[in-house]
Amino acid sequence: MDERRPAFLAGIKAVLPILLGVSPFGMIYGVLALSAGLPAALAFAMSSVVFAGSAQFVGAQLIGTGAPGIVVLVTTFIVNLRHVLYSASVAPYLTDLNTRWKCLLAYFLTDEVYAVAITRFARSQTSPTVSEAGRWYFLGAGLAQWSAWQASTAVGIAVGAQIPPGWALDFAIALTFIALIIPTLTDRPAVAAALAAGIVAVAAAGWPYKLGLVLAAVTGILVGLLVEGKTNARGRRP
Repeated sequence: MDERRPAFLAGIKAVLPILLGVSPFGMIYGVLALSAGLPAALAFAMSSVVFAGSAQFVGAQLIGTGAPGIVVLVTTFIVNLRHVLYSASVAPYLTDLNTRWKCLLAYFLTDEVYAVAITRFARSQTSPTVSEAGRWYFLGAGLAQWSAWQASTAVGIAVGAQIPPGWALDFAIALTFIALIIPTLTDRPAVAAALAAGIVAVAAAGWPYKLGLVLAAVTGILVGLLVEGKTNARGRRP
């Protein structure tokens, strides 16, 4: 019990700077959902149940255009495929957790929470699995972001179109992801993966159903593995 509270609070503290960018993102979603014709209750429920910003944005836009339900489901599924990569990355650290813990942490596995959690796991763990403190750190970060997302969505729904367009709050989205990526670029494979994924994401930005994001993720993984393999091969040479 002694290590749970400090770890939980440390998780909250780690994600707080990121929430400065997440909160405007949630407000923009609230405004967008209302403009797409979603009732306020449904718009807020989507934040509570789905809890995935990019999928909520795409889903609200598709609903607003009258897209069939199957198109909404398939498109948001594709947009969220990156969470499969996140889960594969953190899975080796969470093998000792029971099913309840795994389901709970899976719900909180967002871009921001993944970034702070995997950084903590990779830097401070010498064993292949996280300690009791590690899971509470993950939970603290997840609850903090979830609370901020719900609150900012509620604000966006409440103020609606009263937010001046000149504020350009959507720029906070890019800043948030930049802040997430920079601390992880600690070696050549990571830098190569980030550059490759970024170039592909920009080049394929016009692809339908956000498929460019999936291609960018796959490209980043392949380039990172290729560079890592070459780096390891050089290290084994006399």
